[in-house]
Amino acid sequence: MHSGLPMLLAQYAAPQAPGTGSMIVYVAVVVLVIAGLWKVFVKAGKPGWAALIPFYNTIVLLEIAGKPLWWFVLFFIPLVNFVILVLVCIEVAARFGKSPLYGLGLALLGFIFFPMLGFGDATYRGGSTPSTTDQLRRGAA
Repeated sequence: MHSGLPMLLAQYAAPQAPGTGSMIVYVAVVVLVIAGLWKVFVKAGKPGWAALIPFYNTIVLLEIAGKPLWWFVLFFIPLVNFVILVLVCIEVAARFGKSPLYGLGLALLGFIFFPMLGFGDATYRGGSTPSTTDQLRRGAA
């Protein structure tokens, strides 16, 4: 008589670590994103190495977007952090002459859009460009 116990226990086997190929792809994507963020920071006149420092890179991104530094605290509030991320990314896109849709791409698909922004031909326009928030206020008024 054969028992189904080995099949039952096979379902509870320890999960296996990712393979070498997926680890190489993961590391390549991380390096590409860091390089893209580095280039964005340099284009905005900030130190590129700031892209490597957790939390500080968020503060630098807020500076590039022209947002107050106290917004950093909002990144720790669930659901609010997503809204703040979208607003900051839209403003970063506007400061580089890109559309709000591009900013939404930065927020949702940053691993694609930050390297595109960093290695592309976009130039940082700083505070000379009216912010997206200001444009929305004028349009609503």
